[in-house]
Amino acid sequence: MYFSLIDRIESIEVGKQIIATKSLSLAEEYLRDHFPKFPVMPGVLMLEALTQTSAWLIRVTDQFAHSLVVFKEARAVKYARFVQPGQILRLAATITKIENDLVTLKTEGTLEGQTNLKAQLILRKYNLADESPEQNEVDKKIIENMKQQFNLLYRNH
Repeated sequence: MYFSLIDRIESIEVGKQIIATKSLSLAEEYLRDHFPKFPVMPGVLMLEALTQTSAWLIRVTDQFAHSLVVFKEARAVKYARFVQPGQILRLAATITKIENDLVTLKTEGTLEGQTNLKAQLILRKYNLADESPEQNEVDKKIIENMKQQFNLLYRNH
């Protein structure tokens, strides 16, 4: 199942930084099973929200040149508090290094102005056609879909 964990992109500095938000709602499907009497956003989904935020920064920085931007590694992950329905998790990612197809980012999630989680993430960017040229049309469709999603998330541009 695919979870889109970004509700809005607040700001973006191409090649540098992105700020996004996730408003946790009691309607989130996974909350039914994740501590039903104490619904909280799972830590792995908070990390996924940081990953998705980071991927948007990479896509925009590269002018949507790659169809896929995927999680490769997380380092120094630290959590502080639970995120509960009604709260807004503010997500920030800053590019610290780009080396070939790998991008390293410093990421942080804040809740009510206080650091709630942070991690160093490494994401990989590539196209399916890099390994299978016949996948070129699939890459084009994915990229077009990502551009449409970006336009919904970031209304300030």
